[in-house]
Amino acid sequence: MLVYLKKWSVYGLLMMAASASAYSAPKTVLVLGDSLSAEYGLNRGAGWVALMEQKLKAENIEAAIVNASISGETTSGGRARLPALLTRHKPDVVVIELGANDGLRGLPVPAAEANMRTMIELAQKTKARVLLVGMRIPPNYGRQYTDSFFGMYKSLATQYKTGLVPFMLDGVADKPPLFQPDRLHPAANAHPIILATIWPHMLPLVTSR
Repeated sequence: MLVYLKKWSVYGLLMMAASASAYSAPKTVLVLGDSLSAEYGLNRGAGWVALMEQKLKAENIEAAIVNASISGETTSGGRARLPALLTRHKPDVVVIELGANDGLRGLPVPAAEANMRTMIELAQKTKARVLLVGMRIPPNYGRQYTDSFFGMYKSLATQYKTGLVPFMLDGVADKPPLFQPDRLHPAANAHPIILATIWPHMLPLVTSR
């Protein structure tokens, strides 16, 4: 009986060690976004992506962040760039923060949705987990268009079982002092709020096996 217990104890310890190793395995997070993630108008290191990297370190979560965001990026641009980024960085998590520029230009929602769908499928084929970051656009584009645009994110997240941040600028969009003079891009003091909105949806993806 004693020998059996000792063997079981060793087995249990090995299993726990293997589990802990899998849980803490370093992750690579690819952020594919537009100016909202590219620190437009901000000092380097002030944007939510840089703040997320700092928070991951503070939480002792091993994750390398690749910020592939470009100001002015659209869903079609992201779709074109993603295959090479996946090949180069082999991310475990892909954050797709795109669509705002499509919406502001009044581009057809079905076209943006098709681009998003392709990006999700490309990422999932590499076994990467996907987090969609939702966006709203101003109401002056018409109720039907704005509702269709906003609903696109939830529809895709449900269909592909991805993570979803319903609205990136929750707690920011209705507060003019949190924006730069162009009234489009969040100021530096808004980015901690943005991170607080995204973090609960990001955490499970970087801490799971």
